[in-house]
Amino acid sequence: MPRSEPIKSVRGVRDILPADLPLWRAAQQAGRTVAESFGYAEIETPIIELEELIERVGEDTDAVAKELYRFEDRGGRNVALRPEATAGVVRAYFEGQLNQGPQPSRLYLFGPMFRYDRPQKGRYRQFSQFDVEAIGSAAAGVDAEVVEIAGGWLRRVGLDDPRLELNTIGDSKCRPAYLERLKEYYRPLKSQLHGDCQLRLERNPLRLLDCKVPQCQPFKAGAPKIIDHLCQECGEHWAEVRRLLDAAGIEYVLNPYLVRGLDYYTRTVFEFYPSGATGQQDAVASGGRYDGLAEDLNWPSTPGVGFAGGLDRVTELMAARGDELDATRAVDVLVLPDGDLAVEAADVARRCRAVRSVAVDYEPKSLRAKMRSANKLGAKWVVLLSAEDAARQVAQLRDMTSGDQAEVSWVELPGRLA
Repeated sequence: MPRSEPIKSVRGVRDILPADLPLWRAAQQAGRTVAESFGYAEIETPIIELEELIERVGEDTDAVAKELYRFEDRGGRNVALRPEATAGVVRAYFEGQLNQGPQPSRLYLFGPMFRYDRPQKGRYRQFSQFDVEAIGSAAAGVDAEVVEIAGGWLRRVGLDDPRLELNTIGDSKCRPAYLERLKEYYRPLKSQLHGDCQLRLERNPLRLLDCKVPQCQPFKAGAPKIIDHLCQECGEHWAEVRRLLDAAGIEYVLNPYLVRGLDYYTRTVFEFYPSGATGQQDAVASGGRYDGLAEDLNWPSTPGVGFAGGLDRVTELMAARGDELDATRAVDVLVLPDGDLAVEAADVARRCRAVRSVAVDYEPKSLRAKMRSANKLGAKWVVLLSAEDAARQVAQLRDMTSGDQAEVSWVELPGRLA
């Protein structure tokens, strides 16, 4: 890059600017409120994990095979930036000995994930998720609980009537026989499949049902459905999940082609879409059960279920809907010294910060110009400070909404602003 070119951000990532952050905070607070109302506690895990941990979630999936940010650190260890949160939370569950406490362990997390995907609107190489995990219970009631949290979060941020799609993909007992039937169906069609699906046919045939490429879509209708090949245990679990969702009044659409993109899922899988969305890329929250993941990570076999919601996509939908949050006012009070009164203005601001957010305009410009800045910032009050007033330790407090102005002593300012 020529030296004259300004250094810009890495392609595929973005800044969350102050004007956008109120929507993000609202979406995060909605997630916390809903999750904690169900007894979930917040956890934070590192964004960097051993590459082996990430690969165990699905070596044949796009998130790992094509999109993983991986590198060797200075200690010679192969590490990666997490493309999703579940594997790291399961690792933390065991390393932090949460498996020794009451079960299931109900956890939620906010944080960035990383995938080297093609940048496009709503899809970034660094993206943020709201992640919810319940580890340590195989009960169908926990599946329904996680679905209810996901839907509750979306409604709380104002996405009315999200569409829930639901399926089951069996488990290690009944899925192998089903996968053989799936291979038998698709093998005669191999030459007509997309290149990636030709590779998946033998290595990961379940992903054939998840393919988004148009040329593969016509073949799905004739493919065998796993719902017709469930073992007794999976069938009973599936029936109980639907019974609980029905009892809760949660509407859903059965989608026999929904399998999810990572290999660790078993039994229940689901996705939420905003009202009116048509494309499979439009999902705003998705998840399912992953009873085999802990064992795949070389920990004791432990059931789990969870979901992840995309904060980037959800906040964009909130903005498009016209949510009116106070995204402009960074401070409540702006102190405007008229002249060389930096020390006095800082003293006044320090007093007022006991009750309000306060900034000082230290720039050497006219009071008129400073008032224009106060209007742009959206300050609710300004404190006008002249040399004469400062000598008496008083100031002029102006309400920027009503225009009312009164002389107030420095000591009384916090009380007037409270």
